[in-house]
Amino acid sequence: MNIKRQLCILAIVCFGCAGVTAQDAQTFSNPLLPAGADPWCVYHNGSYYYTHTTGRNITLWKTRSISGLRTAEKKIVFTPPATGPYSKELWAPEIHFLQNKWYIYFAADSGSNQFHRLWVLENDAADPLTGEWKMKGKLVTPDDKWSIDGSLFEHKKKLYFIWSGWEGDVNGQQNIYIARMKNPWTIDGARAKISSPEFPWETHGDLHDRNNPPHVNVNEGPEVLSHDHKLFLIYSASGCWTDFYALGMLTASASDNLMDPGSWKKSPEPVFTQNTDSSVYAPGHNSFFVSPNGKENWILYHANSKPAQGCGGFRSPRAQKFGWKADGSPDFGMPVREGTLIPIPAERGKRE
Repeated sequence: MNIKRQLCILAIVCFGCAGVTAQDAQTFSNPLLPAGADPWCVYHNGSYYYTHTTGRNITLWKTRSISGLRTAEKKIVFTPPATGPYSKELWAPEIHFLQNKWYIYFAADSGSNQFHRLWVLENDAADPLTGEWKMKGKLVTPDDKWSIDGSLFEHKKKLYFIWSGWEGDVNGQQNIYIARMKNPWTIDGARAKISSPEFPWETHGDLHDRNNPPHVNVNEGPEVLSHDHKLFLIYSASGCWTDFYALGMLTASASDNLMDPGSWKKSPEPVFTQNTDSSVYAPGHNSFFVSPNGKENWILYHANSKPAQGCGGFRSPRAQKFGWKADGSPDFGMPVREGTLIPIPAERGKRE
C-alpha cells in the first residue's frame, strides 16, 4: 500500500486529518470523549445537544453528529453560586425540550451529600446554547428526601418524573421512585417506590470498614424506553465504585397504572454488563437517542477502560446501536471494545 493511501485511511479513522472532519466521517469509535460520566443527549432540529457531569457547572455540547463531540461547539450554560443549596456536586444533568421550552434537571447540594436535591433550569430560546438559563427552582420530590438522577417521560399525554432516592433521611440504600408531574418543574402527588436493590448483581459494593464511610446498595440513573406497547425502565445497579456496575430493567404494559408498583416487573438478570474480554468495565448511567432518520435506536453510557477505576474521572461516554428482542424488549448486546469502528447514526434519507 502506498504512503498516500495509508494517510487517507488514517485520516478517515482519526476524524480530522486531510480535511476529513468528525462531521463528515461515516464511522466513529468509543469513547466519544476522554472523560464524562452520566452522559445524556437529545436530538432536536438537526443537532445533538449533549451534556454530562462535570461536578462544578453545566456544559452543553452541540453537534450535527454524535461522533463529533471532541470538536463540537460547547458552552457553560450554568455556573452555580459559591454557596447555597445548589452550589456543590452538580450531578447527572439532563436537557429536555418540553412545551416549546428547554429544561435542564440536575442534582446538587450545599457541600454535604445528605442535602442532595433536584433543581430545574429553564430557557425559552430556540437554541439552548443561546438565550438565558434561569433557575426555575427546586424540584421538590414528595417527602423532600435525598434525590438524584432525575429524569422524566411523557406517556398518554401525561408527564412522569423518575429518580433515585432514599426512603428516609439516612443513607440506607438508593431506590427508584416515580411521581406524576403537574408541569415540567412541579411534581403532583405522592411518590411510588418501584425498584429496590434485591438481586445479588444489584448489591455489589456494600462496604463497611472503619476507615471508610458505609456504601450502600444502589438503584440509580433511571431512563424509560417505549416500544411495542410496553415501557422499559432501564436503571443502573450496584456501586459505581465497583466493576460490577450494570444496567437492570423494569417492564410495564403501556395500559398499566404506572403509579402502581405492581405494574413494574423486574428482570432477574442485568441487561448490560461489563465486558472483560473487550476491556469495558462498570458500564452504566445511560440515556437513549434515535438516529436522525428516526430508524435506529442508540444507547449512550459511560464506562471505564480498566478494572478498579471507580467513580472518578476515568469514566468516559460511549455509544452503540441496539435492537429489539422477539418479546419487544431491548437487546443491548455487550459493550463494544474501544477503537472498534461503528457506523454513525443513520442520517435522514439513508439506511431507510
